[in-house]
Order: sequence, then C-alpha cells, then structure tokens
Amino acid sequence: MTFPGKFTDQLVADKLDKVALSFLVDELQIRRGGVAANIAFGLAVLGLRPQLVGSVGPDFGEYRGWLERHGVDTSQVRESRLRHTARFTATLDQVGNQIGSFYPGAMSEDVEIDLTPLAGQCDLVLIGATDPEAMLSFTAQCRKLGLPFAADTSWQLARVDGAGVHDLVDGAAYLFSNEYEGALIEQKTGWTPAEVLDHVAIRVTTLGADGARVERKGEPTVLVPGVADASMAEPTGAGDAFRSGFLAAVAWGLSLERAAQLGNLLAVHALETIGTQEYELKPEPLTARFTACYGESAAAELTPFIS
Repeated sequence: MTFPGKFTDQLVADKLDKVALSFLVDELQIRRGGVAANIAFGLAVLGLRPQLVGSVGPDFGEYRGWLERHGVDTSQVRESRLRHTARFTATLDQVGNQIGSFYPGAMSEDVEIDLTPLAGQCDLVLIGATDPEAMLSFTAQCRKLGLPFAADTSWQLARVDGAGVHDLVDGAAYLFSNEYEGALIEQKTGWTPAEVLDHVAIRVTTLGADGARVERKGEPTVLVPGVADASMAEPTGAGDAFRSGFLAAVAWGLSLERAAQLGNLLAVHALETIGTQEYELKPEPLTARFTACYGESAAAELTPFIS
C-alpha cells in the first residue's frame, strides 16, 4: 500500500507512548511470494517439475492454481484448518519509509509436516526459511531418510542459536547464503570459513551486483561475476531466483560455474521486475543475454536445456 504523505508528519513527539493512526492509502498491490514458492516458480519456468512443501490456509486456492499452471507440483502442500496463509503487509510513504507486519499464519504449523513421502522421490530438498522448529525438524528428517538437503537459513538466522545453526548446516549438500548471512553462520557456529567446508559439500555465497562465489573443499574457488547491464526495479525475490537458476543447472548436470551464471541471470530477471513471480523467461532473449554475459561456449552448454 502507498500513503501519499509522510509518516513523520503524522507523529506527535510528546504522544508517541499512545499512538493511534490510520492512513488513507492511494494504492494497493497484492503480490505472490514466500521463499519456497518463489524458488519453485523459478525452477518450473525453467522446465523442471519442483514439488512445493509447506503449510497454507484455505485462502490458498487461487495461488495454488497459479503455481500449478506454471509447472509447480503442490500435492504436498498442507492446508491448515485454523490459520490463513502467511503474508506480509506493508505501507510505504512518499519518501520510502515503511510500516510493515508479517503474519506467519499456517507457516507456524510446518513443524507438523512429515517428509517421508519424499523418500526416493526427489533429488534434493531445499530447506528454506520458515518456522525455526520446522527447519530443524526438516533437517533431522532428511538425515534420517537419507535425503540430500540444501541449507538456506536466510533471515531466520537471527532466531536460531549456535547449536541450532550447527544442526541446520551440518551435512548439507549445499549451503546458500549472502555475505552477511555467511559471516553470521561462522560467528554463531564458531567455525572458520575452512571449517564450514568441512561440514558442507558445496558453499554458495551470493555477492549482490558482484555475482556469486562457489566453494568446495580441496577445489579452487569459483568466482562468477554479476550481470553487468542489470537495472533494479525491485530487489525482493532476487535471491530466490538465483537459487532457482543454480539448482536447475545442477539438475541438468551442468558445472557449478554454469549453475552460478544461470543463478545470476535469473536473479537479474527478478531484480528487473516488480513482483517475485512476474518475470518471464523466453529462450532466445535468455540465451542472447547469457552469451553477452558469459560467452558463446558457456551459452552453448546451456542452450539445449532452455530451447
């Protein structure tokens, strides 16, 4: 929502202990989101059939239809009888200040989800940010069921102590984070960067406009530059799109370098679009831009999978 004034003009300095305000807004936009759905969407528009796992409310019907139409399998989505689907609501004023609220809703019931039906049915489980107890449960279940998993703690790092972060990360096939989150993982676990690589197979760190870094113990670090001509419409969802591109390339058997390159390109598609699932991928423009960024030989490896 957009308020055509300034929040600060409505605040009385000596009355801040009793605030009662209502803002008449000019604009309302409703966007689809949620990290799991964003990542699944990106994988699906690249031609894969990802399976979404999570808890939603009875209000999920239209969103389910959208995801299914774009190739996401929602058969493992659990519907709550008590709570609506999680949502974030925000009001921005004319100078960019924001007042927001996050309602976890059905997400609070993720801890009740059993991953047993996935055993033997999937290549990788990406455990993204949700209720911290559910994240720990999913990780423990993956270990028990022998399911390879990717750790993507994201913004829930702040709510998990060192022992919890250790449990979420240890044994991961992939660890995704940005630079700040990566430093926080090291701080909370007490691990050095080298020790992190003792606990995970592959560490993927996004570097914003500078691209991405991929590390594996005993192997040279892969540094992939960002997309030089990127412009920003909205940053929300760019990290999710990176994960979609990266994991799609991994699923196709491409190298980690190609995976990071496709991740960067998908992130830019999200960055240049308002909304996290509003970007479109068309084979010829995608190939042309990939060629311009990373060269013809790199694009030639990708082309058979996106044409």
